[in-house]
Amino acid sequence: MNILIMGPAGAGKGTMSDRILDVYDVPHISTGDMLRENVKNGTELGKLAKSYMDAGRLVPDEVINGMVENRLQQPDCEKGYLLDGYPRTEAQAKALAEITDRIGKPVEIVLALEVKFDDLASRITGRRICPQCQAIYHIATHPSKVAGVCDKCEHELVQRKDDTVEQLKVRMDEYEKNTWPVIEYYANKGVVSKIDAAKPADEVFEEVKKALGKVA
Repeated sequence: MNILIMGPAGAGKGTMSDRILDVYDVPHISTGDMLRENVKNGTELGKLAKSYMDAGRLVPDEVINGMVENRLQQPDCEKGYLLDGYPRTEAQAKALAEITDRIGKPVEIVLALEVKFDDLASRITGRRICPQCQAIYHIATHPSKVAGVCDKCEHELVQRKDDTVEQLKVRMDEYEKNTWPVIEYYANKGVVSKIDAAKPADEVFEEVKKALGKVA
C-alpha cells in the first residue's frame, strides 16, 4: 500500500503515522529523517545536500527527489510506503509521479488531514516535545505522567520556538500557497481521502482505516 499523509502543522500526521505503522506493514518515510540519514552516512546525495545546507541554502528538489527515489527502492518498501513531508510543492508531486511510475510504486492514496485554524492553534501552543527521543505530548490532551518530563526517557520536555500562533499563521500561509496545489493535483487523480482530523485521535484513526481499506 503506497500512502502519502498530508496536513498542516498540528494536524496529527505524526500520531496517525504511528498508528498506521502499528497496523500496516509499511515503513514511515519522513523526508527530514531521510535527509539527516544521508548526511550522517556520507552518501553522495548526502554530501551534496550538506554542501547546500552548510552554505545556508535550501537543498534543491533534484537532490531530495534523488533521495526519495533511492529510499523507495529499499527492501522494506516492497509492500509499500508511508511518505510524510514530501511532496511539498506541485513540482515535487510531478517529480514523484515520474519516480513512482518508473519504479512501479505509484501513490495509491493521499490522506489529507483537515483541521481548522483555531483547533490547530490550541494543539500547537500546548505541544511539548522530548528533544532526546522525539516523543510528543500535549499539556491538555496528552500530558506526560510527570509534568515536563518524558515518559519514555525521562528527559526534560521543551516547547519548540516555532510552536506559537504567530508562527502557525506563517506556516499556514506557506501550506495554503504550496501544499494545497499538491492536494488538488492528487484530487484530480482521484486518490485523495479527506480526513476530519479535529476529532479525538481514536475517531480520526477509524476514518483513516476506512480510507485505507478501500485500497488495501
